[in-house]
Amino acid sequence: MANKLLLTSFDVWMPHHRSNASDDLLAALLQQELPISEVHCLRRLPVHFQQAPERVIAAIQQVQPDLILCCGMAETRSHLSLESSATVLGKTLCTSVTLESLILDLRLTHISHDAGQYVCNHLYYEILNYLQLADLTRMQCIFVHVPILTPANLEPIVLDFLTLIQRLRQAVTC
Repeated sequence: MANKLLLTSFDVWMPHHRSNASDDLLAALLQQELPISEVHCLRRLPVHFQQAPERVIAAIQQVQPDLILCCGMAETRSHLSLESSATVLGKTLCTSVTLESLILDLRLTHISHDAGQYVCNHLYYEILNYLQLADLTRMQCIFVHVPILTPANLEPIVLDFLTLIQRLRQAVTC
């Protein structure tokens, strides 16, 4: 069973954003009792194509997590979106996690096959590529896009995310 989790979030990048939903989710999660023994957070990553992956890869090297959950904001989405893959320059890398089993019975979570064209997609690609090249495939990584959090959706989204962590933890054997 997995015991070490690395969670990441992004900082704001648009002038009209007061916060980033991915970081808002991590803040809410840290107020809960998480279903894993060791949690490391890398919060408010710069929305930058080079700096974000560099910081996450450095954290992976230092922490050696069993699970990596990278989070980013998707302000036009209404659910948590588990990204199945990332594509850069026509090359697609897929997570090794079986996403379908993670989302069973979750109200506000679905699978997405489009991580976008921006830093979220690039970060996910770079992390999956790094894990593959460094032969660290025992580490499981998924990228989760987070909708804007509101008083109405915060609690069910946090509950879904906690369930995701629990299911991932049980699925990964070390």
